[in-house]
Amino acid sequence: MDGADEVALRDWRYVHNLIVPPAAMSLDDVRERSARNRLEVTYLGDTLVGCSTLRPPAGDGDGDAATVIARVLPGFRGRGFGTEMYVRGLALARELGAGRIETCVLAANEEGLSFARGRGFVEIERYVLDGESDVYVDLRLEELERADV
Repeated sequence: MDGADEVALRDWRYVHNLIVPPAAMSLDDVRERSARNRLEVTYLGDTLVGCSTLRPPAGDGDGDAATVIARVLPGFRGRGFGTEMYVRGLALARELGAGRIETCVLAANEEGLSFARGRGFVEIERYVLDGESDVYVDLRLEELERADV
């Protein structure tokens, strides 16, 4: 996403904040994040469907992890949009040299956890951010070679 695309930034923020309310961000937070990560929004025609984040590998070594996160608005789940965003993020992560693929899901988001596990991700850590009470789950893709959908 081009940092100058204000509509896309606002749409990405809307979806993110709706799906991950404990980590709600301001528009300035989203702009800052877009400088480090690849943020995308997905539409069905003119209708906002979801957003995705790719945190690229750090570049410190061969096994560097990229984080791929797909978020789909509730009314559009189960229709392939999450898979489409995930596959696109996975391809870009591979292109950027990721040796591992990870994702992060709010533990309360059972649909998100099921989506990740259904694609071969396994839980590696549960944690609560300092001063918070919501639990997050980090997951890692077990076999990068078999990771498509």
